[in-house]
Amino acid sequence: TNEKFSVSVLAFKLSQEVNGVSKIHGRVSREMFQKLYPGYFAEELHVGYVTNGVHLQTWASKSWQQLYKNEFGEEFLENQTNPDYWSKIHQVPDETIWHLRLKQKKQLIDYLEFRLTEDLTRRNENPKLIFKILDNFKEDALTIGFARRFATYKRAHLLFSNIERLSKLVNNEKMPVQFVFAGKAHPNDKAGQDFIKMIYEVSKMPEFVGKIIFLENYDIELAKYLIRGVDVWLNTPTRPMEASGTSGEKAIMNGVVNFSVLDGWWAEGYKANAGWALKEEATYENTDFQNALDAETIYTIFEEEIIPTYYNRDASNIPTKWISYVKNTISEIAPHFTMKRQLDDYFRKFYNKLFVRNTLLCDDNFALAREIAHWKRKVIRSWDSIEVLQMSLPDSTQKPLVLGENFKAEIIIQPNELSGVDLGIEVLFGQKVNDEVKKPIFTYEMSAEKLENGTIKFKCDIPANTAGVYDYAFRMYPKHRHLPHILDFNLLKWL
Repeated sequence: TNEKFSVSVLAFKLSQEVNGVSKIHGRVSREMFQKLYPGYFAEELHVGYVTNGVHLQTWASKSWQQLYKNEFGEEFLENQTNPDYWSKIHQVPDETIWHLRLKQKKQLIDYLEFRLTEDLTRRNENPKLIFKILDNFKEDALTIGFARRFATYKRAHLLFSNIERLSKLVNNEKMPVQFVFAGKAHPNDKAGQDFIKMIYEVSKMPEFVGKIIFLENYDIELAKYLIRGVDVWLNTPTRPMEASGTSGEKAIMNGVVNFSVLDGWWAEGYKANAGWALKEEATYENTDFQNALDAETIYTIFEEEIIPTYYNRDASNIPTKWISYVKNTISEIAPHFTMKRQLDDYFRKFYNKLFVRNTLLCDDNFALAREIAHWKRKVIRSWDSIEVLQMSLPDSTQKPLVLGENFKAEIIIQPNELSGVDLGIEVLFGQKVNDEVKKPIFTYEMSAEKLENGTIKFKCDIPANTAGVYDYAFRMYPKHRHLPHILDFNLLKWL
């Protein structure tokens, strides 16, 4: 960071445990903070992850909660992280699921009519326009929801990059599609505000009146109607900037199917035949090219997969394949994104560990904390005086290792005030760039042996699982059995 004072860096350095809010966010966070720990690689940082979840009783509608209680059993809420309960959704008749989805959509349409009438009247819109919007918005049309903070990286504009193709989507009389947008932009985010303005202006074009609507004053009440009533929840963030995202998680609790970039929570949640996805990896470094590709992919998936699936009906006018997507969403995705699972993860990965650590440090009037502080002062005082006396290393460039041979190395150091238990030396194998290992394949801690003259010999004897030329490097670091992790004391020396 280039800030004079960074609260994020302060929090990072004062925390034993650090986590991202999704698997990808954990990786991105390690890459962001790697510069704080020179000599260590991003994947070695003490940053884990707990993917965000949502509170089931808050975001699932009463109708869905009643269905879950009836079909999954009275003990379901206490066992909501157990997929076996959720899998019982497959025993529910398709007709029951479909009628519940239609009921939720009807409630959304009724609410939108109320909100739209209120918004449009306040803006002094022509009454004819108001009636046309309300008349064109249909209960039987495939309804797509996009509601969130209108930050630039959310890419709300993607859908509007090809107006002609979008017009064909929403004006197909046999398979109509309608889009509901809602959200707010930060007062200082001009680009986000421009996205909202653009969507609003498009929604007033004759071919989009009542087919694309934008709702003002996005709040929790509106969010609840949307995540329960739409058919598809759309999300198009720039990779990998979606830390987690929870609106899509709220939607799945109500049988709404997701269509999103494989970023944030959806990179972990997506399952085939339980939603649709844009791949995680970007194809282009050029942002405009990537946006164009993603927009075309979105149109194609709508045209070739989502819309035909929704309108493919059986003799009872039920979209059985669509309902299978709904059931798969509930059984295979929902159990993994509840607040209960999130809290269980925090306890298992972090809280329990920190409770034990706190007890150790506080016992006997903070005896262990005092011991570690004293040891750290001793190491800092002696660190620069450590001498490397001898290094006996193989040269795999002159004599490549063959399969079955061992990689052997010895390093003798003079620790001065320190001892063998205070120090560790690792050998890293990986790819070297400019005589420096840039990407480690694996690391191996060398064993220590105290010699008679007070020096310490570190050695390793590692089987070569793959024949060939090895790039390797050695690094020395302070070592204490009560450090929570190696980066708790950020001293390191390459040898």
